[in-house]
Amino acid sequence: MSNLSQLLINNCLKYWHLLPQTCLLCGTANSLTALCTACNAELPRLRAPLCTVCALPIPDGDICGACLRNPPRYDRVTAVFSYDFPVDALIQAFKYGGNLAVADVVGGALANAARERPDVIIPMPLSLQRLRERGFNQALEIARVVGKLTGIPVASNACRKVVDTQPQATLPWKERARNVRGAFVCDADLRGKAVAVVDDVMTTGSTLGELAKNLRRAGAIHVTGWVVARALPGA
Repeated sequence: MSNLSQLLINNCLKYWHLLPQTCLLCGTANSLTALCTACNAELPRLRAPLCTVCALPIPDGDICGACLRNPPRYDRVTAVFSYDFPVDALIQAFKYGGNLAVADVVGGALANAARERPDVIIPMPLSLQRLRERGFNQALEIARVVGKLTGIPVASNACRKVVDTQPQATLPWKERARNVRGAFVCDADLRGKAVAVVDDVMTTGSTLGELAKNLRRAGAIHVTGWVVARALPGA
């Protein structure tokens, strides 16, 4: 490839987001954003009151009964949406259809919702087998957007998933903690660090809890989950 061709490709990649786009959901022409104003307004945003630890809706108070009875290994969760239509459709198109433009939409929403300033962002790791099948780690793509918008460094190789576990979505909620036990290894020195773990969806919190355990072993003093969507019980 000639230097000129490479320069043209690099410029296209750099400025593609400035080109006119169509809405990811309704397909109507939309100037410079991936979602039109109407579709963006209809996204199922989580509303207070939420548990300050796990981000599940609660009738009142700060911490839900489950987190009081059995405090998780992470300190808190920031979640933007409930995992309902059309957010579920967007995430599935992203993960299984390879529509990487979704990362800009959900990553931007997550960056706007995050109020803490951790030292580092760590994307939820994928196993090598799942990474080969999918071709990318959706959590890493979201983390890159969040890192760019917040200025917080992204440690993409800090942790590894060393066990190719059964997909959590295929298991009953009560079996998910056992499914991910021992699945992660953290190679980074995180002594004294506050860490935000970025992921697309949180259901029971078992995966985040297992990774948080390893982050604390590596020295992390504060672990927050930054997730795009929170699956709600009974939904």
